[in-house]
Amino acid sequence: MVSPVWTTIDFHKRGVQSDYARVPYSSDTSAYGWIPVPMICFNGGDGPTALLTAGTHGDEYEGQIALRRIARALCQTEVKGRIIILPELNRPAVIAGRRNSPLDGGNLNRLFPGSAVSGPTAMIAEYVTEVLFPLADYVLDLHSGGSSLDYMQVAYAHRGHTPEQDHRIGDLLDCFAAPNSILTDGRGGGGATTLYAAAAAHGVAALTTELGGGQGLSQAGVRLAEDGVRRVLHHFGIVPDLVAPASGPTRKLKILPPETAIYAPADGLFEPLVEVGAPARAGQAAGYLHLLSQPLADPIELRFKADGIVIYRRYPTLTTLGDALYGLAAESEC
Repeated sequence: MVSPVWTTIDFHKRGVQSDYARVPYSSDTSAYGWIPVPMICFNGGDGPTALLTAGTHGDEYEGQIALRRIARALCQTEVKGRIIILPELNRPAVIAGRRNSPLDGGNLNRLFPGSAVSGPTAMIAEYVTEVLFPLADYVLDLHSGGSSLDYMQVAYAHRGHTPEQDHRIGDLLDCFAAPNSILTDGRGGGGATTLYAAAAAHGVAALTTELGGGQGLSQAGVRLAEDGVRRVLHHFGIVPDLVAPASGPTRKLKILPPETAIYAPADGLFEPLVEVGAPARAGQAAGYLHLLSQPLADPIELRFKADGIVIYRRYPTLTTLGDALYGLAAESEC
């Protein structure tokens, strides 16, 4: 089935083109309308193709800003390969400043490979899967913790399906050079329904990131995203003359199972005691949960269940039963 999403961009034409991925959406006020998802294509001819996305979750801003900076820089230098940039991939969520789309409640990073006959969020996923992945050699989907999580700076990649793909994925992680890198088999965090896992299933070398988090903007996260993308475009010969800072070492980690995470046991006010990036020990005090409507009740003491490194922590204080409060990682040999 041909994707219902369309664009005026000719991905095989040389030069710079800017338009939209136009997602059909029939609403009460626009029967035959479409949602504009901004897209830019830089095509310099022979060479690899990089697909760069941000705004998969609308409340994650570091990647959105970094890709705008990259796009402006590309207008001033020669591109040898091809670069496709979508800095507001889930545009309805971006406009609303929300993780999920206000139109259909869709979490774009849980809907891959998507559907051409479902809501607009699934249509975006289907377009990326069926139209853009076949064009791409490398995919970078830039995320951060958003409004609910403070997240350690880390790049994730899904294990490939062949030794050659694994080699390219490892090269991509090393080149992006986040302070921490995780090679995952897809358990937890959306599994095979994420953009980068779906890209890996198509044989593409792909990574995703976490660039910090919270309700504001991490300038360190913006710098990491821009520097990492610059290194990738330079290293793989897509933009040979693009200025790219030297990479530093990356620490290899693994995510600990979800049963080692701490979840809110009740509604309340979350008082954390341990910072993101800090070591944690099994039995160590992690924080307190102060129960709502019970001002004289002792707070619930929260303790870590395993040794590890705090990879994320809940950002908002107001907390509901089941909210993720802390997650752990550990150093890895591979």
